[in-house]
Amino acid sequence: MRKAPRKGRLSGRPSRPAAYDETHIQILEGVDAVRRRPGMYIGSTSARGLHQLVYEVVDNSVDEALAGHCTRIDVAIHSDGSVSVTDDGSGIPVKTHPKVGRPAVEVALTTLHAGAKFDGRVYRVAGGLHGVGVSVVNALSEWLEVEVRRDGGIFRQRYQRGRPVTELQRVGDSETTGTKVRFRPDPEIFEEVEFSFDTIAARLRELAYLNRGLKLTLSDERSGQRVEYQYDGGIVSFVKDVNKNKDVLHEEPIYIRAERNGAEVEAALQYTDGYLETIFSFANTIRTHEGGTHETGFKMALTRVVNEYARRLGVLKSSDGNLTGEDVREGLTAVLSVMLADPQFEGQTKTKLGNSEVRGIVDSVVAEALQTYLEENPTVARRIVDKAVSAARAREAARKARELTRRKTALELSALPGKLTDCTSRDPAMSELYLVEGDSAGGSAKQARDRRFQAILPLGGKILNVEKARLDKILNHDEIRAIITALGTGIGDEFDLPRARYHKVIIMTDADVDGAHIRTLLLTFFFRYMQRLIEAGYVYIAQPPLYRIKKGNQTYYAYDDEDLERTLKRLDGRGVTVQRYKGLAEMNPEQLWETTMNPETRTLIRVTIEDAVRADEIFTILMGDKVEPRREFIQANAKLVRNLDTVG
Repeated sequence: MRKAPRKGRLSGRPSRPAAYDETHIQILEGVDAVRRRPGMYIGSTSARGLHQLVYEVVDNSVDEALAGHCTRIDVAIHSDGSVSVTDDGSGIPVKTHPKVGRPAVEVALTTLHAGAKFDGRVYRVAGGLHGVGVSVVNALSEWLEVEVRRDGGIFRQRYQRGRPVTELQRVGDSETTGTKVRFRPDPEIFEEVEFSFDTIAARLRELAYLNRGLKLTLSDERSGQRVEYQYDGGIVSFVKDVNKNKDVLHEEPIYIRAERNGAEVEAALQYTDGYLETIFSFANTIRTHEGGTHETGFKMALTRVVNEYARRLGVLKSSDGNLTGEDVREGLTAVLSVMLADPQFEGQTKTKLGNSEVRGIVDSVVAEALQTYLEENPTVARRIVDKAVSAARAREAARKARELTRRKTALELSALPGKLTDCTSRDPAMSELYLVEGDSAGGSAKQARDRRFQAILPLGGKILNVEKARLDKILNHDEIRAIITALGTGIGDEFDLPRARYHKVIIMTDADVDGAHIRTLLLTFFFRYMQRLIEAGYVYIAQPPLYRIKKGNQTYYAYDDEDLERTLKRLDGRGVTVQRYKGLAEMNPEQLWETTMNPETRTLIRVTIEDAVRADEIFTILMGDKVEPRREFIQANAKLVRNLDTVG
């Protein structure tokens, strides 16, 4: 474990601070402010912030599409580490700005809060970072080039770290219009500067769903990969694609669209026979991961309308309590998109919508449309109501199981006698929880661990497949209840990330088919019921060796067959003995520590979600009821290894 540097002690009288006067007031202007505090503008300087740069440029092109000026957006990852975004929109204005005496395109790329989005005449709705998007991208790029086709010409200008290094020059003629922005992120700013094809592709696919008919392409010079997205069905296609491997209660999604009080509301929803709810919400095409007022309005309308219909149908009697939102949303897949002239987001990078008036707008729009749909489609309406009533019966059982889990969590150590061997640290940021396959391997791990910061929870038997179970059954499963109690976060709607007792949750299973199955079951549970644990970067997979190689007094480990071949070739194969581990339990504590648990030598894989829609599809395929999609997936991916971050 790496120890934090010790802080110096205070002894005697504290030193007097320097005098505070007008000379200490710094004024950061333009790009200087962005480069000094990039996290304030793009959220972070990690991979997430890096990709935010691409999204900001793409969002500008999408705004052109929303305004009716753009039909195609092409994104390219270039071999030199740069990215270009090209659209066929109207092109950024190039004539001299009357107030500052510089070309308008230069003003837009170098001045914060400068752009046409603040003038409701051109862009009625827009995404982007509150009007600072492209100027922030420019400020955080090693270099950026803009090419504009407009006013019969082609105009080009180059910038370095946010400042122009050439004048805007006319370099040719053009009968078409549009803008191309190409930039390379600054390695002085970002922790990593390599773009992920899959991450960008996931965002472009979302945008294609949300902008019916808009064509978006992504190509990668590094690998030759290319994808193209265009959905004439819009968000209805979105819902159908999410549910394509699930059994649905009604073939066509319910589609809702209306304008009210200057806001556009669009929703598509479809029920499946499963037990999980999946809601994707957006505001001005920006994914609102934490929901907000629009999502609240949607849920309120859905719950109220289904309850009213159930009572009119006589399924709910006057003496019965109402169905809860959780009951009504069981098995629901929904996409909600709102377009607003003045969106108010909580947080600079927009994860939650805050406009209070939107809740009432969405509520009324969804309620009116849903009431009409249920009246006109009584067969589907009855299926939805029956499913919600069945969920309500299971909810009561789940409530009792949840309270049992909550009481056990409060007891912490006494909650899992003989099961959880906790660490002595009470600092979650320094603490690790190993979920170990089997009691025998758990015993070795307990002996191998560093008790200061490593906790061990052995898991006996198979983990429940949560893809096929209601919450009451999940909470009554001993192994899953033990995990929930040990983590301390709660589950589902009650999940509270700050209560996590460990910031590393490490899945350690055998390096065989059974181990892979248990690992998948655990990942399914975390994805479906503790997704924010993954998003926070707290979930890891341990990589135990598959082979132990000895030559004389030297010991080596190989983690797969290719690794074994390389090692044997290096050792020349003579006088070498090879042991293939059948499981973790075959390793003694010293070997387990050396290969899999020592932070200085182990390899951990951090589990990330680059594409929530694709992840949802994969878990449905692997753990759902349909055999054929699972067989096809295994055949197609048998020789592929998923890209994951490797950390120490």
